[in-house]
Amino acid sequence: MQAIRRVVFNQKGGVGKSTITANLAAVAARQGKKVLLIDLDAQGNASHYLTGQANRQQEQSAAGFFGQMLNISMYSKELHEFVSDTPFDALQLLGSHPELSELMVKLESRYKMFKLKEALDQAASEFDEIWIDTPPALNFFTRSALIAADRCLIPFDCDAFSRQALYNLLANVDEIRADHNPALQVEGIVVNQFQPRASLPVRLVAELRAEGLPVLDPPLSASVKIRESHDAAKPMVYLDPKHKLSLEFTALYQALA
Repeated sequence: MQAIRRVVFNQKGGVGKSTITANLAAVAARQGKKVLLIDLDAQGNASHYLTGQANRQQEQSAAGFFGQMLNISMYSKELHEFVSDTPFDALQLLGSHPELSELMVKLESRYKMFKLKEALDQAASEFDEIWIDTPPALNFFTRSALIAADRCLIPFDCDAFSRQALYNLLANVDEIRADHNPALQVEGIVVNQFQPRASLPVRLVAELRAEGLPVLDPPLSASVKIRESHDAAKPMVYLDPKHKLSLEFTALYQALA
């Protein structure tokens, strides 16, 4: 059986991309799935969230995995050799590293965008689910992720700028689908930091639904608890399983499943 591969992507920063990726991956692992999270954002927020520390070991990271592609060798390592355990059962990590930024131009110029897909094709039977966190830009790593994935989740944080960016993002995903990955589907829009008593978020979400866009339920509530979760390096289902936000992440995962 092949792993489900999801990429979480938005070209706009600050929309909760890494938080959503890490929490949904954690829900999957807590429910008994064998999960791999791949962090392709050089900022490494998802990696720090799951481990509580910055990854300083280039060789045990996504940078090590991609870096070997620039050096022809008969002894190139497989993906699993760059993967690390996390403190959470059944949840493994291909961590970020700052060197990803330096590698990007070299990888792009040598057209290595399909290498992640090739590696995941080989490793897909080792996991039930693969979650990919991406940089807030349409760059080499984001394109690699979209080419490698089956499904795309789009975080949306309920403001006018996010709405404008959303249409451009959907067009970019359509282009990747048409040119490189016909199996890619937009699985849904994840509404983040939702405030049900504020008129603007309620109106924006209603308008997106009216346009026929795949807005997922439930929306994720705005809560200071998520900052505590970041600080403790524990996804919500591990920090406080009964918290409203933990239940929302679990319900959202169930809706996807």
